[in-house]
Amino acid sequence: MKLGIGNLNSIAIRKEASDVSEMVSQLLFGETFKVIESDNNWIKIILDFDFYEGWVLKNQVLPLDEENYKDLTKNNTTVSKELITYISDQNNNLQIISLGASLPLFKNNTFRLVNDLFDFDGLTNSFPLPKNELVSIAYMYLNTPFLWGGRTPFGLDCSGFVQMVYKIIGYPLLRDASGQASQGEVLSFIEESEPGDLAFFDDDEGEIIHVGIILADNHIIHCNGKVRIDRLDQSGILNVDTKRHTHKLRVMKQIFR
Repeated sequence: MKLGIGNLNSIAIRKEASDVSEMVSQLLFGETFKVIESDNNWIKIILDFDFYEGWVLKNQVLPLDEENYKDLTKNNTTVSKELITYISDQNNNLQIISLGASLPLFKNNTFRLVNDLFDFDGLTNSFPLPKNELVSIAYMYLNTPFLWGGRTPFGLDCSGFVQMVYKIIGYPLLRDASGQASQGEVLSFIEESEPGDLAFFDDDEGEIIHVGIILADNHIIHCNGKVRIDRLDQSGILNVDTKRHTHKLRVMKQIFR
């Protein structure tokens, strides 16, 4: 296998070729990839969406030939705007998909993955959406539990949350907070920010370790234990429950206007 696509809702991408290895991200339904290495039942992939690398099980993905791969990747992909829903194949078998799942070549409530035709009658997004859509999409993830490497409403991490919100409106971000901090334009003051801009936070060594989406009136939505809303000031994030600062502000970025 040289090329492939995710045909399950979420597939663990692991640091090493082992079931017990750390999950570093997830391959979501409809996302394509290239294979860069193989090891028995495992393949190391690089995602086309965010260039992230890791290991997945061969039997959890669908191989693509070059013709299908080019057809899928040259066209804009529609994404699901449903929190959790189902798709059905030609035999009326149901399969779960979640918010942000990609629906390749979607048209007239149907899409095709190689030889399988699926029906989908839920809400979708066409790209790109205006910036003011960011906040309403971010709110859909409220109270989602923290999961290291996660990218779905069943569990996600801070950068996975931010990446998925931006994916749904049509703006790709890198996978990790440190990579996302390299994108966009720097904002000097909170007063310069708009809802939907990003705030990044570092540790004592100066490494970017956290990211959240800026809201109106000095608030921020971010994933810390769960997706939650806290206060944001020039020092960092002020937890509204404990009244203590939890993260130290490093930089704010505007990805687009």
